[in-house]
Amino acid sequence: MALTVDMSGKVVLVTGGARGVGDGIVEVFLEAGAHVEICGRTPPPVLRTQRGRAAHFTQVDVREPEQVTAWVDGVVRRRGRVDVAVNNAGGAPFADFADASPRFHRRITDLNFLAAVYVCQAVFPVMEAQEEGGVVLNITSISARRPSPGSAVYGAAKAALESLTTSLAMEWAPRVRVNAVSCGLVATPGSTDHYGDAEQTARIAATIPRGVFARPQEIGAVCVMLASPLAAHVSGAVLNVDGGGEWPAFLQYSPNTRMLATKREA
Repeated sequence: MALTVDMSGKVVLVTGGARGVGDGIVEVFLEAGAHVEICGRTPPPVLRTQRGRAAHFTQVDVREPEQVTAWVDGVVRRRGRVDVAVNNAGGAPFADFADASPRFHRRITDLNFLAAVYVCQAVFPVMEAQEEGGVVLNITSISARRPSPGSAVYGAAKAALESLTTSLAMEWAPRVRVNAVSCGLVATPGSTDHYGDAEQTARIAATIPRGVFARPQEIGAVCVMLASPLAAHVSGAVLNVDGGGEWPAFLQYSPNTRMLATKREA
């Protein structure tokens, strides 16, 4: 029997939903029938449309708590409720930790951690008052749990977000479920800025057991599942969506590596 997820009538917020991973999340929620509200600092050239419905965009700097509160209040006035909030906005350019300015470190922390704090605080009273409660999903990264040279503060902020996830899942139970989706490497239009050209990207993809980068829609599918009744008893979880993780570096020198590679190719 096929399982389907129907999010018809549900109101879903996605920060940073105009591009990259956020756009994939928005696409899948729209396909499932949800009303999707997105925000960002820059309006997208084209709004994501699926099944005849478009996401609604509001210009918001999620690092500013007053703007976040105004956005959530505006959605409640128009839609009457908030069922799901996806804290997706984030990212960081490569930077040497020792040379980066205090302002740079603050901006990375504000975007990747405090922005989610502000969204959580804004949506909680709305969700708590609803008969069906609500769901918060925090998009984190494998950088939260492994060394991230060149993006150390980003990794630390994502680790803080995973800690927040488990704490809020307890503090807000049973009305509001809180989970995190830990992303591995994802193919987006901006991937080449991080991973290089097609040849370099292919070499990086080979370090992933599944052999490919995730598509943004695959992150979105996991979000829809976690937001649905299929995951009714899932809260406080950090779900890895990383294609199996990363091959340990020592394996490239191990005599058993060829045997493992041969078995994968068979």
